[in-house]
Amino acid sequence: MTRVRLALVQVNPVVGDLDGNAERIRRILDKVDGCDLAVFGEMALTGYPLEDLVLKPGFVADSRAALEKVAGASDDCTLIVGFADGDEDVVYNAVAVCQGGRLHGVYRKRHLPNLEVFDEVRHFSPGVDPLVLYRIGGVRVGLAICEDLWAPDGPVKALVAGGAELVAVANGSPFHRGKQTERESVVVANATSSGRPLAYVNLVGGQDELVFDGGSILADPSGRIVARAPRFDEAVVIVDIDVPDVPEAETDLQVVEVSEPRPRDDHRVATPVAILDPLAELYQALVTATGDYVRKSGFTDVSLGLSGGIDSALVATVAADALGASHVHAVLMPSRYSSDHSVVDAQELATNLGISTLTVPIESAHTALGSELVSAIAGTLTRVADENLQARIRGVILMSLANTFDWLVLTTGNKSEAAVGYSTLYGDTVGAYAPIKDVYKTVVYELARWRNERDGAPVVPVSIVEKAPSAELRPNQRDDDSLPRYEVLDPLLEAYIEGDRTRVELVSDGFDAGLVEEVVRLVDRAEFKRRQNPPGVRVTQKGFGRDRRLPLVNRYRG
Repeated sequence: MTRVRLALVQVNPVVGDLDGNAERIRRILDKVDGCDLAVFGEMALTGYPLEDLVLKPGFVADSRAALEKVAGASDDCTLIVGFADGDEDVVYNAVAVCQGGRLHGVYRKRHLPNLEVFDEVRHFSPGVDPLVLYRIGGVRVGLAICEDLWAPDGPVKALVAGGAELVAVANGSPFHRGKQTERESVVVANATSSGRPLAYVNLVGGQDELVFDGGSILADPSGRIVARAPRFDEAVVIVDIDVPDVPEAETDLQVVEVSEPRPRDDHRVATPVAILDPLAELYQALVTATGDYVRKSGFTDVSLGLSGGIDSALVATVAADALGASHVHAVLMPSRYSSDHSVVDAQELATNLGISTLTVPIESAHTALGSELVSAIAGTLTRVADENLQARIRGVILMSLANTFDWLVLTTGNKSEAAVGYSTLYGDTVGAYAPIKDVYKTVVYELARWRNERDGAPVVPVSIVEKAPSAELRPNQRDDDSLPRYEVLDPLLEAYIEGDRTRVELVSDGFDAGLVEEVVRLVDRAEFKRRQNPPGVRVTQKGFGRDRRLPLVNRYRG
């Protein structure tokens, strides 16, 4: 039995910021001093996912050059660092073994995911080099990268059969609801079936439509999780793990000698961080993704239209938690149809959050533009045209203020509305980022209630949570005038969108046939709208955008 001191290192890299990411890694070296091994997440040096950046040979060459600098800065603690490896003809998703100022070897990912949000077959070639073990701290360590762990006959099985005594896996595993439970079951199953400790280290932070939630873990050979890192936060978790000896005779893989065991008088134990409850992790995912998108895009402040409704209330609250209240600017744009209580509710929310407000009524612009249009067509606008005109005036106001003050505009639409097209192109869809784009309306209410309970005092006014949802674009308008109640609509949307069920299957599942026909027609017809919507964080197993991709012109009616 050999005791190894291991560091699980969760970092929040910025895609393409090679110098900045290298500096993040170097700043951690003092924290892992005295450890045998420090494992970073997948592509920690380059950021992840890289998408078509890897098609630029210059980027791949720069990635390799940045790795050489990190390797040169390494000391006694062995670093496992993810980067893009290759040349002009082929690119690999890889991790490097760095210690003592030099590079000891590279492992290249063998199983490339090409499902859900991943297009790795487009961007990388699978590793085919012979597997190698690295003797680190006196223990033979096998390396793998993310999807390699999930493959039943992947490299982990071969590494263990070849004599690995500990397995370290670098991961870029994005969040969706329930993902941490899935990960931990896979890690525990691999640790127990192999009889080897397994270190699983994940990235953290938002990147475009994805958010990485950390939650790195170390499981011992019995399947017990002996360390768990925080969710959604950078962290360095240091823990000692007793590694059972595997007889040398079982080893048939090449072993690269890196470092010897170190005598120690102390024993480092890491109490596993508690698992977050489902609403807490979902809310934190929205906060992390929103904050990182804004900051990594080079902005400090955001704005949004605050209507007094539940969606904009939740987005404002998320933004304030992500960026600080002083960086959030709410724009109130009342019309002739805005109820008094909506304006009061919006102001109360802003006061509770401590965010600034700016009021720009749209009545004069609505009247002027409406009159010009009526004159031009020598008739009257349809109800829908007049409603959309109001939404588009609000979009113009938001973007004009953003241009003036260098704000990034947050869009406030939810997944239920986006699914059925209950939105106005170039109106309420205007913006740069949509924090609740992948959150169903019923869950929006759940999150608002959870956030109110979190601190023991309501932030979102109870009147906002309890009133019937309305776009307030005509007198006495309610969402359920045009749509089924969200309690009925959302389960059907989830089955159709995330379950990929057909009309026939949905009816056989027990949904009303008329409702199925109506809702599926709305969803299919709105594809062109969704294609033009801003990006937003994916928090379900199938979000609109890079995840669910359907033809714009599509006549399949199964």
